[in-house]
Amino acid sequence: MTRLLRPALLLPLLALAALAAAPFLGFGDRFALTLLARAMILGMAAVSLSLLVGGAGLASLGHAAMMGIGAYVVAALDLAGITEGAIAFPAAILAAAAFAGVTGLVALRTSGVYFIMITLAFGQMLFFTLSALSALGGDDGYTLYGRNTFLGADLLTPRLSFHFICLGLLAASWGLCALLLRSRFGRVLRAARENPLRVEALGFSPFPYRLLAYVIAGGIAGLAGALLANAMEFVSPAVASWPRSAELLFMVVLGGVAQLPGALVGALAFVLLEEGLAHAISAWKLVFGPLLVLSVIFLPGGLTGGLPWRRRKQGRADA
Repeated sequence: MTRLLRPALLLPLLALAALAAAPFLGFGDRFALTLLARAMILGMAAVSLSLLVGGAGLASLGHAAMMGIGAYVVAALDLAGITEGAIAFPAAILAAAAFAGVTGLVALRTSGVYFIMITLAFGQMLFFTLSALSALGGDDGYTLYGRNTFLGADLLTPRLSFHFICLGLLAASWGLCALLLRSRFGRVLRAARENPLRVEALGFSPFPYRLLAYVIAGGIAGLAGALLANAMEFVSPAVASWPRSAELLFMVVLGGVAQLPGALVGALAFVLLEEGLAHAISAWKLVFGPLLVLSVIFLPGGLTGGLPWRRRKQGRADA
């Protein structure tokens, strides 16, 4: 019990508890629930990216491509008249994971800035491909006929129900990534991040471990994309664009690269700050940009990096 309640787990658990209580604490109106759903969906994608950045040292600038694939699988099935979530969601996860697997076979043979650039290139290739899909609206995007149903039950239309589905999937995604990083698989992944030559000398090839992590992260991002398509009831190529990938990467940095809970906190802070500034002032981007820059300068460890439990455990990687 003591191990389960250690401070490294308290932060994400508190964040999830706050999200669970939010609809009953004055945030139950339509706008608030839509905003929180968007924050949780992007948080899911950020957590999956944190598995790569913090766990494997792979800073991808094309992670939104997997989100885009998940969203467009839902749209393509909707166009074909298939709105069953039990089909659409697994298809979105598998399609995104397959894209990650194919592109990862190439991208993971590089490292550093070359990896960043090749993931950016793959992401842009997908972006332009989606822009050329005239059947799904091309640049104008595609409006869904309605949200997915599950075995005939309309679970995603009621906003409170959708809120808790997003919350449950966010918690499951974080839990899966945390378990992976604490497993033998995660230890090899982290060791390869620090010194791949030493890992190879011990008899482990880093490539398959990194590829599997890349595929898992892609599948989670595909799930986030399917949820985003249902939340907005609209998809466009912008969901797979490089600015969205940059936003996801910054959410990870804002929360704290070295710890998985930071991605969750960073995503919530990013979305809520963006929305708050947009409603406060018209030229909100002129304030938002410098604030993000200042956060990197004065919070090098992210929002969760300066906490007392982080300072006491400096040098240890947290999941």
